[in-house]
Amino acid sequence: MKILAIHNFHRSGSASGDDQVFKSETSMLEEHGHEVIRYTVSNDEFDKADAAGKLAATFGMLWSFKNYRAVVSLIREHHPDLVHVHTFFPLLSPSILYAAKRMGVPVVATLHDTRFVCPVATSLRDGKICNECGDGHYLRMTRHACFKGSRLQSLLVAGIFKYHRARRSFYKQIDRYICLNDNQIVLLKGIGFDSSKIVKKYNFVPDAQANMAAERVSGLPERYAVFYGRIGAEKGIRVLQRIWNEIDDIPLVVMGGGPLEDDFKAWADKKPNVYFLGYTPHEQCMAIAKAGEFVVFPSIWYEGCSMVEIESESLGLPLIATDLGFSAEAVNDGVNGVKVPLGDMHGWITAIRGLWKEPELCKKMGMNSRRDYEDKYTPENNYQQLLNVYRGIVSSTARR
Repeated sequence: MKILAIHNFHRSGSASGDDQVFKSETSMLEEHGHEVIRYTVSNDEFDKADAAGKLAATFGMLWSFKNYRAVVSLIREHHPDLVHVHTFFPLLSPSILYAAKRMGVPVVATLHDTRFVCPVATSLRDGKICNECGDGHYLRMTRHACFKGSRLQSLLVAGIFKYHRARRSFYKQIDRYICLNDNQIVLLKGIGFDSSKIVKKYNFVPDAQANMAAERVSGLPERYAVFYGRIGAEKGIRVLQRIWNEIDDIPLVVMGGGPLEDDFKAWADKKPNVYFLGYTPHEQCMAIAKAGEFVVFPSIWYEGCSMVEIESESLGLPLIATDLGFSAEAVNDGVNGVKVPLGDMHGWITAIRGLWKEPELCKKMGMNSRRDYEDKYTPENNYQQLLNVYRGIVSSTARR
């Protein structure tokens, strides 16, 4: 097959999951002999633009003529069998969906977040789950300054989504939605998306267990719990701090970077049992994580298909995770980890202390995690699922 793959990268250094998925998925397709034409933009382009460029890009979030023309041109040149869109916001804009459809090419979209329900894509407001804008009344975003804490920017984003809701852009211009978990499917159906166009496919990660030895780092204790990933509010960093404010006898190793990094480091420096390593190259991060007892994942938002969680399973590590979004189906309570209800601080402390005291149970759960990875999240398994999605949409389009 010939696939035109389209993605809006986040800023450099963000290590965002959808960026990682786009890279690994397109590479996997090429490894299996498919031709992939990539069309990407980066939010770095906005940061580097002058005032006029930023203004043009801002208006382009509603409809980007530049990206519309580029996609039309690529389709004319390469004649792809389908277009696979990952992230289109903010720079690509929904115009790329219209470009593909008007050229008669079917569109597949992977939904890495809940943006069709919540224009901010987090389904969070003031640190709590919120899906109110699923009803299409986006102007409430302005009142709550949902987008980057700015009423003006929230008004702009609300207008963009109001316009495309009126045009039913996300309903009519996409032929197949790839959801990453059951929760996404429920949310989409709840706001009127066609269930016959929705499929579920998890993400994948290469086998981190293969040929990897656990790394013992000087200065780290022999046993420790692990958190790694984005140091951001939505990942439950504040929850993690509250937990370890109550736990002073269990070591915690934290790896990652993000908007709360400086604040977290200042806190960690005062905690003798918290070891903050900051950004850690991926392979080293995996080796250090593998030497841990279990991974703590206190996310407070709807994870799509967390790369951290499936990487942890590939390493053979148990997970203690919030019973929310992807984690709700990734963790089989008491089998490959422990699920904790959102906001249950006592539950977190009990789960962590309980697993810490049972190293043999940790090992058993870790083996179950590894089996779960092999069943669901390997590259080959994922490739077959993706190919089935592609074949299904191409054949149904041909019958029209």
